[in-house]
Amino acid sequence: MSVLVFVEGAGGEIKKSSLEAVGYASALAKKINTQAVALVIGNYSDDQISSLGKFGASKVLSCKNDKLSQPLPMPYASAIAEAAKKENADTIILSRSSVVDAIASRLALKLGAGIVTNVVDLPDLSSGFKVKKSIYTGKAFAFYDLTSAKKVITISKNAYSAVEGSGSATVEAFDPQLSDSDFKVQIKETQKATGDVLLTEADIVVSGGRGLKGPENWNLVIDLAKALGAATGCSKPVSDLDWRPHHEHVGQTGVKVSPNLYIALGISGAIQHLAGVNSSKVIVVVNKDPEAPFFKAADYGIVGDVFEVVPKLIEAAKALK
Repeated sequence: MSVLVFVEGAGGEIKKSSLEAVGYASALAKKINTQAVALVIGNYSDDQISSLGKFGASKVLSCKNDKLSQPLPMPYASAIAEAAKKENADTIILSRSSVVDAIASRLALKLGAGIVTNVVDLPDLSSGFKVKKSIYTGKAFAFYDLTSAKKVITISKNAYSAVEGSGSATVEAFDPQLSDSDFKVQIKETQKATGDVLLTEADIVVSGGRGLKGPENWNLVIDLAKALGAATGCSKPVSDLDWRPHHEHVGQTGVKVSPNLYIALGISGAIQHLAGVNSSKVIVVVNKDPEAPFFKAADYGIVGDVFEVVPKLIEAAKALK
């Protein structure tokens, strides 16, 4: 018996959130006295694949099947299910993403497994297999008892820290048997968002709202983001006004983010926006309206005009380098 963890990448690089999942799987494996096996699908360098041992994997299955060059839910679910059976894994760990959200339920169905998504802590094994998940867009937690023999868990980003150690992993080639029925749906075109830092993977996100008064002032958001090595986002009204592209829209109906630091500039803090950012570890708000609802959710707040405050933040951030 082992714990299997699916490792996802983007742009030829393994995602930080997947490293967190490997660490989570390793910690769970230790609790049940077994090993964590990582499954990597894609053409990653040997160094990247073997480095998963430093994050807790004892073994890595490397799948470089050209048919899996695109993250299609059905064949990916089939490949992960086959790997789980091969490694006799009762528990399969995945880190939440738009791709994993589509894979996880199909994987659970193939394995006849129970599934809990958006998990934020290691399972409590003192009496069964109890997991804690975030619900109501992060406003509450629920606890679930997983009683099925097979279990599929997706964990939230930043729910578990990826700590690099000195471990090592054996690497084994893996080529799953896929059928034509796995490829009934195919991707015809992919349009990738541009930007120096991918919004969903960023440790720091700087977002702007209508307080910036117009797209001509967006250099304040961009300059602060560059000074901090951050990704840029925006509120829904800003994308609706075409000040910024829709793929930068952060919120319940846009991109949900979980960075270590979220900085909101001139955003009032509508409930839909908060729902997309409230799992951030630290939230900083700059707004000239002291009654802005965002201040109630913020860890730090600055009451002031963004046109006066942000240049000073940029200067301070540059001074730290």
